[in-house]
Amino acid sequence: MSFDLLKERRAQVVRNNRGGVVALDCNKASAAGSVSQRACTFCGSRVVLYPIADALHLVHGPVGCAAYTWDIRGALSSGPELHRISCSTDMREREVVFGGEQRLEASLRRLIAQHAPRAAFVYGTCIVGVIGDDVPAVCKRVEADVGIPVIPVLAEGFRGTKRDGYNAACGALLTLIGTGDTTAVTPQSINLLGDFNVAGESWIIRKYFEEMGVEVVSVLTGDGRVDEIRRAHGASLNVVQCAGSMTPLAKAMQERYGIPFIRVSFFGIEDTADALYRTAEHMQSPEIMGRARALVSREISRVLPDLRACKQDLAGKRAGLYVGGAFKAFSLVRALRQLGVSVVLAGTQTGSKEEYAELQAVCDEHTVIVDDTNPLELASFLVEQDVDVFIGGVKERPIAYKLGIGFCDHNHERKIALAGFDGALAFAREVRATATSPIWNLMPRRMRTAAMPMGEAR
Repeated sequence: MSFDLLKERRAQVVRNNRGGVVALDCNKASAAGSVSQRACTFCGSRVVLYPIADALHLVHGPVGCAAYTWDIRGALSSGPELHRISCSTDMREREVVFGGEQRLEASLRRLIAQHAPRAAFVYGTCIVGVIGDDVPAVCKRVEADVGIPVIPVLAEGFRGTKRDGYNAACGALLTLIGTGDTTAVTPQSINLLGDFNVAGESWIIRKYFEEMGVEVVSVLTGDGRVDEIRRAHGASLNVVQCAGSMTPLAKAMQERYGIPFIRVSFFGIEDTADALYRTAEHMQSPEIMGRARALVSREISRVLPDLRACKQDLAGKRAGLYVGGAFKAFSLVRALRQLGVSVVLAGTQTGSKEEYAELQAVCDEHTVIVDDTNPLELASFLVEQDVDVFIGGVKERPIAYKLGIGFCDHNHERKIALAGFDGALAFAREVRATATSPIWNLMPRRMRTAAMPMGEAR
């Protein structure tokens, strides 16, 4: 490496060697002083739950915690938009000293009476855990009076990481699942877990399954509805898109209701086709499999010419990526390779040892693979690897722009749908427009490289 890592971080970064897998030291708390790119526990819980559009979402904590609300997400709704109301109890010094339960209960009752939600989620943030407010007790009292589920989500930051927020959200969803009527659910049915309808992606995926003849009982949680979630236990299969956030829920539903699950991705044409085929396989229906094959054949034939044109323009480009979950990283590596782009840096916030082993297997030799990195490391790796385009989220964008590197948003804030076959084409066009823009050749880093004697530049 071109710079010294923190001693505690050295086992969390490897340079890929196709001769063998190197185990990363991961799945642990961030190193002190590392200024991790991770988010807090509450952020993890709201990522999963906020797209439920007909529920009330109330953050019990200081108003600053409400920064993690709907407008930094692209979660769209086809109907109610209650999730777009950023509600907070706005705890201040008085509540910190004397307790905030009274303020929480009054806020809940007023908001439920005003908006008539199908359910309410109450998120307890850091200060609530410190002062000891009994959020579950308040929720229980209000639920008994108002007649809708009022569900506490204990998401204090000191309880752990963003992944612990995912677990808290999955526990909240389990209190709803199993409480609805499933008599109308067909045997050829699924739940789509871990798609959050960023820029309308759940609608794209739903359309594929409808064309195949597969009923989507519920999407957990993109464009979500409380009543659909309550009957999710009637589906015959759980299709898990975001493995990092939703695998705990899938495992719990398998244990409680006997519903098997598969992990898939709808990013890139290869992974989208594979997800549709594996779902059709589970249904054991020649008709469904036939429709899946016809759909995949038609869609690939439609987008492939444009993908090839993008590949021609992107030949020799180098990409770095840093995303939340490892399954997204796998798909991005495959999608970029299909475009002729080499991935020279790949990292995630929450990958496991098994996932990093798989990431090393799909990446090229000498790719830098990093777990739970920080801005200093990212900047150093991006320069060292001479990256043309960096793919990440809102916290990674400033790093790329400060270095004069093209950036593509692949997180919850984006406005472009990247799932499915149309999404693969939209992604290819975005990468091409970004990586081939002439503006980057005017950046000081590129100008220095261009001025080097022949043989010293890349």
